[in-house]
Amino acid sequence: MARGQRRFRLTLHYDGTRFFGWQMQPEVRTVQGELQTTLERLTGAHRTVTAAGRTDRGVHATGQVVAVALPPRWSAVTLLRALNARLPEDIWVAEAQAVPSGFHPRYDATAREYGYRLGLTPAARSPFHRAWCWPLAHLTGDTASTAADLDVEALHAAAALLPGERSFAAFARAGQEHRGDRCTVTEARWAPWDLGTEFTILANRFLHHMVRYLVGTMVDIARGRRPLDDMRAMLEGNEEGLVTSPPAPAAGLFLRRVSYPAHAIAHITAIPDDSATDSGNAATVADAPPESARNVPFADPAALDSDTDRPLAGSANHS
Repeated sequence: MARGQRRFRLTLHYDGTRFFGWQMQPEVRTVQGELQTTLERLTGAHRTVTAAGRTDRGVHATGQVVAVALPPRWSAVTLLRALNARLPEDIWVAEAQAVPSGFHPRYDATAREYGYRLGLTPAARSPFHRAWCWPLAHLTGDTASTAADLDVEALHAAAALLPGERSFAAFARAGQEHRGDRCTVTEARWAPWDLGTEFTILANRFLHHMVRYLVGTMVDIARGRRPLDDMRAMLEGNEEGLVTSPPAPAAGLFLRRVSYPAHAIAHITAIPDDSATDSGNAATVADAPPESARNVPFADPAALDSDTDRPLAGSANHS
């Protein structure tokens, strides 16, 4: 980080449906690309954003953590409001926080939590739900048989096998030998949600597609398509002749939380974005016209109105 700059930690929510994942790629839309483009428009210079992890195409987040360095004139409050005024509608900054200059969202993380939703009722196939779950209810006009044919108790039994420190190589995409394949899972459980059941898994790290392979295999077990012993054998490294089931669709997967030791973010106050719920603040950034806000490619925070982040009268805007 350049001398004199301030480092900020941002907690992001994003709907991954229209993104080709987190990481920048040429000629496709990514979360990192949108965020860096918006920061460049705000500050007049390229800003590299580092994330806690790279989510794949179609995967969502309600707790992705990123870090960026900015000139000292920026504050957490101003940064959060300015970004939420200009980012596309499928990205939202939930929290901004000034952190020590050495903070790294990936290497300082001690744990990550993912969630996966299975839709087990016909309503899960609604266009207002299916983009954020794996809808498994049967397509049939017979309401007596529309529920998913799934043994939820078998899901619980499969999840109970996961906690502990072991190799998850059998549940990862090939070609990651250089990273190592051992992970420590501290929590793995299924619990009800409004339209079905939701899987929560907490671990120190995850391999590529690991959660989706685990869920796909657990669902096949719960459908009676393979025995529970298959999962036990693959987890114990006795998978000769066994392969995982196809990975669960990306739409049901959420990066929900990333945890850090206290010293990594010590004595720094987080600034949440309460503009959506603070009904007493009539002049929040949410009230700013989104198009005119995005038409300002460079914004000096010293020239922004502190309540709305719109330029003060007479202030200069540069393209």
